[in-house]
Amino acid sequence: MLELVPRAVPSRRMAWLSPLLALALTALCGALMFLAVGKPPLQGLWVFFIEPVSSLHGWAEVGVKLAPLLLCAVGLSLCFRANVFNIGAEGQLVVGAIAAGAFILLFDDGQGGAGGPFLMALAILAGAAGGAFWAGLVAWLRDRYHANEILVSLMLVYVAQLLLSYLVHGVMRDPDGFGFPQSRLFDDGFLLPVWPGTRLHLGIVLALLAAVAAWLFLARLFAGFRLTVGGLAPLAARYAGFSSRRALWGCMLGSGALAGVAGACEIMGPIGQLTPSVSPGYGFAAIIVAFVGRLHPIGVVFAGFIMALFYIGGELSQTRLGMPNAITGIFQGILLFSLLACDVLIRQQLRWRRRA
Repeated sequence: MLELVPRAVPSRRMAWLSPLLALALTALCGALMFLAVGKPPLQGLWVFFIEPVSSLHGWAEVGVKLAPLLLCAVGLSLCFRANVFNIGAEGQLVVGAIAAGAFILLFDDGQGGAGGPFLMALAILAGAAGGAFWAGLVAWLRDRYHANEILVSLMLVYVAQLLLSYLVHGVMRDPDGFGFPQSRLFDDGFLLPVWPGTRLHLGIVLALLAAVAAWLFLARLFAGFRLTVGGLAPLAARYAGFSSRRALWGCMLGSGALAGVAGACEIMGPIGQLTPSVSPGYGFAAIIVAFVGRLHPIGVVFAGFIMALFYIGGELSQTRLGMPNAITGIFQGILLFSLLACDVLIRQQLRWRRRA
């Protein structure tokens, strides 16, 4: 019979193989799910995993989904490395979108000709400031009152979503929009440049630059080393004089700013205005992306690509196979649970034991 026995030391090889095994288990469970609902499993897997990247347009659409996922996941990976569990990237993304949208509506007179590279950059910075402010509330409550950052950041997601709904139903609603809860369309001067013939926008470049910058921060700077030590060995970090308070504020503000940039890029990219929902759950999906990528900024790029593939594959499964719109969330959940199961093999190993 098979049994789990502890390893002498954690397996580094299994730490990197675990996400690949989890992806394989996800595909296997997905095939069984397609079979259970009466769909050809091979066709279902083809539509979900292969068809989205079978054309240039498909790659571009995956990149559109990858940009906000990667921006949020890079920030979350820094937080999780420091043992700061920021679960509220979704709310920080929403507040970043609100801040960027407010800035744009302030300077956009609706007559055309507004915007330009300088104001566009300021709008993105406004989004970063909004996300950092929302994350700063979490850091302040934990620092000042020792509040649990998991609960606080999660609850602030719903506050941010209600705030967005209130604004697009009120002061930010388009007066010529026939009562629909949305702002007016932004002027072209405030929209991010796109790859010709696609919707792929400048946000993907910002996301990749953020991943490279985070990798250099962790690998080359003493501040990154200090943050990593604080997460792996808090007592050793305290003995060395590393400030846990500085790590808390630094990673929370950085993570919130990146999520805010993701929100700004969404409304300045594929959406083009403020709507009651600017995100289909990118902030929550980024949590899975961060852990599948092993909290490494470069690993997060590949994990984010897989998660973006899930979004496009889910949309194609609905149109091609008639699957429900929950199909994307199902695959995300299967991937998460598969990863948790495979991670057991990092500290444990399977061994065959003959029955007595």
